Order: sequence, then structure tokens, then C-alpha cells
Amino acid sequence: MSTEHALDEGRAIPSLVPARMDRLPWTRFHWMIVVGLGVSWILDGLEIQLVSLVGNVLKEPQTLGLSTQQVGLLASIYLAGEVVGALVFGRLTDKWGRRSLFIITLLVYLIASGAAGLSWDFWSLAVCRFVAGMGIGGEYAAINSAIDELIPSKYRGRVDIGVNGTYWAGALIGSAVGLVFLNDDLVPIEWGWRLCFLIGPVMGLMIIYLRRHIPESPRWLMTHGRVEEAEATVDRIEETVRRQGGELREVTDDEAINVVDYPPVTYREIARVMLRDYRSRSFLGFSMMVTQAFLYNAIFFTYALVLNTYFGLDDSSIALYFFPFAIGNLAGPLLLGHLFDTIGRRKMILATYSISAVVLFITALLFNAGVLTAATLTGLWCVVFFFASAGASSAYLTVSEIFPIELRGQAISFFFAISQLTGGVVAPFLFASLIGEGENPARGPLTVGYIIGACVMLIGGLIAWFFGVDAEGQSLENVAKPLSARETASSTRFQGTRPRLPSTDAQGRRITPVLPPDQQGEKPEKPSA
Repeated sequence: MSTEHALDEGRAIPSLVPARMDRLPWTRFHWMIVVGLGVSWILDGLEIQLVSLVGNVLKEPQTLGLSTQQVGLLASIYLAGEVVGALVFGRLTDKWGRRSLFIITLLVYLIASGAAGLSWDFWSLAVCRFVAGMGIGGEYAAINSAIDELIPSKYRGRVDIGVNGTYWAGALIGSAVGLVFLNDDLVPIEWGWRLCFLIGPVMGLMIIYLRRHIPESPRWLMTHGRVEEAEATVDRIEETVRRQGGELREVTDDEAINVVDYPPVTYREIARVMLRDYRSRSFLGFSMMVTQAFLYNAIFFTYALVLNTYFGLDDSSIALYFFPFAIGNLAGPLLLGHLFDTIGRRKMILATYSISAVVLFITALLFNAGVLTAATLTGLWCVVFFFASAGASSAYLTVSEIFPIELRGQAISFFFAISQLTGGVVAPFLFASLIGEGENPARGPLTVGYIIGACVMLIGGLIAWFFGVDAEGQSLENVAKPLSARETASSTRFQGTRPRLPSTDAQGRRITPVLPPDQQGEKPEKPSA
């Protein structure tokens, strides 16, 4: 940190950065952010879908000749990499900044995924998949933080939910690519699977150039003692917005926030903030992430088994049924996302979680009665996940905006890790064990599983209703007070759209407002549930 941008610890300076960012109109600048940063979820969906498709190919002697157990282990290794990457890079994005990390994490993914296409045995492929997973896991923390902090509060909900939903666009791309590259009539089998692993890096190379033009989060700069740099960054953003035809309203003095240079948060402080000061919000985040992950992964990772066991579909037919399933998942966040900004967070979370639970409950009863075909069951799943996908995306939105900015990346990574471990390990294993065997497999156990999944999702929605935060249209700093924010006895006043920087004394030394003794080291006020 350069000294000219640093604040003396314990001294507060006013900043209008949050107010200036939140009042920006939507322009091409914001589309650049959405496209440049939102590609992370597309890449994740692409990776997971392609690996599921190349699994059988990798068992062929012309490829790597893997065993069934090794193919299954590759998926777990990738998920483990995501968890590790989220936790490691989540802490670094709070410490080093959003921009540094969303460049680093994409590079990690590009190199590792490209190298996977050059693998010569199981272990070389496993290492590459683990590192690629780390890159994508780190993307979740860095990108969610950056999007929330760069997008105006009026649009934050719909953008975050829509971007998270594009995971399914990646899954659709992966399925389409698999139909071509894994067709040995079109591409030799020994080359097709390698080309599949290069699709993501090719997409990433096109995006990394765009990311170079995305600025550091002014909010992150502001809360890390670099207030002047934050103001200068907003100046450049405003200039870009004006060139693109945006009109800016004046920002008033009382919209300022007083901040101090806050040291990096320790693990002990994170525990204090999340388990004491924001206890109810941590319970909210845990509940929303775990319930949606349980439902999602329970059905997604077993739908092929269900279609094969109960309806006799072969692998090629099952692949075609995936397309409407993925389209329903993609459409939900894109079509419902704006309602989270207009109707409100709590109402829409309750609605999406509850409707998906009710439809799944009805689906379970019809499935048990034996009146569904493969097509009608898939159609009902599409309805379930049209709403559940928007609800799941709102879970990521929630955990990314209800905690102070100084630990936002780590909060996202923590809840992401929990959801991956719960949904990626427990739910698929549980539901797979409920699927019957034989010529006339029993439907009862799986029906009970579906009903349990519906109840879990309903509970998640009710918890969000009672413990949720009405964050729609609110500045992030109003939703969760920064740890670096301070109230001064008499705030420095300033005119115009930028705060007037503190004056200097006769020797040219800067004078900054000093906190009263009784307010130094002030803890963040305890938020309401």
C-alpha cells in the first residue's frame, strides 16, 4: 500500500464512494462487468458436465484406461479442489483485493484445465482436476464479492442471481460439445476427450483480456485505507458512464461514510463477527446454502440412474433429457431475478423455495403412484428447478451481501465449502442408496427421499422469511456496516460529488478527524435479524 493513499490507523476520513457507486445508471460498463466476471459459473457448469460425459470414454484402452472407481474419484477430486480453492482464495481476496484474485484464479483454472488435456495417466489428470477446481472455487469468492461491490444497489439482486444461474448455460455448452467431440464418427476417440478439456481454457482466454479493463472494487480500496485511490477509481468509472450516455445525480454530504484503515481480519475476529455479532445471519446463510445444495445435488447426480432404473432409458437417450432439465434451471434465475429487487428478497426467497418444495412433493406422490413417464417426470423436474434454481442463486446472493466487506470473500467461501460438502457428498450418496434394483424396483424409498428433499427446501424458505434481510435497493454498507466504518463527533463536511479531502496545517501536514476515545475500536453494531 502506498503511503500517500494510506490512512493513519484510528483516524477516520469521510468518503462518498458507496453512494457514488450505487447511484450509477446501467450502462455498457456494467455489461462488461457481467460478461467479464460472470463467465466463472459458465466455466464451472462446463467443467462438471464435460467430466461426467468423458467418464466412460476415459475407461477405454485407447484413452487412459481408467477404472470405474477412478472415474468417480475424479469428480470428488474436482469438488475437493473447489472447496480448498474457495477457502484459500476467499481469504486472499479480502486481503489482496478483488481484481488481483479474479485474474489469478482464472489463470490457475486456464493452466490446470488446459494441462488436463495433456494428461498421460490417472494421477496426472487428478492433479490437474484438483488445481482446476481450486481456480473455480476461488472464482466463486472473488467474483461474487466484486460483482456485489461494483453493481449499483438497484440492480444487485437480479445481476447476482442471473450470473449464478448461468452455471446451466455452461452445462448446456458442455453437453453440446460432448455430442461432437465424443462422437468417434466425427473425432477419433483418443483425441476427443482431450479437446473437451481445452474448451474452457479457450473461453477463458477470451475473457481474461476483458477482465484487465475491470477496475479494483472502490469499496475494497476505501475500507483498506486507500480512500484517495478509491475516489480516483470512481472518477474514472463516472467518466466512462457519462461517455456512454449515463446521467448522474448529485450526491449529498449526508451520504458519506467515515472509514479508518482497518488491519486484515484475523480468524479469531471472523469467528467473533460471524458467530456473535452476526449470529442470526450466519444461521440464515448456513440454512439457505445447505438446503438448496441438498435438494439440487440429490436429484441432479441421480437423475440418470432414475431414468435408467425406472424407465429403462439408455445413456444416449438420457443425454437428450438433460437439455430441458438444464434449460429450466437456466430460465428461472434469468426470468425471476428482477423480482428479488422489486418484490423483495425475503418474499421471493420464501416463494421460490416453497413453490419448488410443493411441486417436488406432488412429483413424489405421482412417481410413487406410477403414473409418470420419463418425459412427464423430466417436465416436473423442470418446473421444480425453474424455481429452485432462482432460490439457490439467491442463497449465494444472500451470503455475499449480509456480512461486512472486510470478510465478504471469506464468508462466501465458508458457506460455499459447507454447501459443496453437504450437497456434493451426503445428498447424492443418500439418494443413490434409495434407488431400487431388479426388474420391478421399489419406488417407496426414493419417494420418501423426494419428500424429505421437499421438506428440507421448505424449511430453508421459512428460515429465510423469519431471519432474512430486506437488502433490496440498499447499499451494502447499510446492509452490513463495514468493520472500518466509524462515527465521528463532527464529520468533515464536503461539497459536490466528491468529498473534500482533509485540509493541511501550516507545515503542510494533513489533518484528519480523530475518533473520540470512547469510540476508538468501536465494534460493528449488532444487526437486527
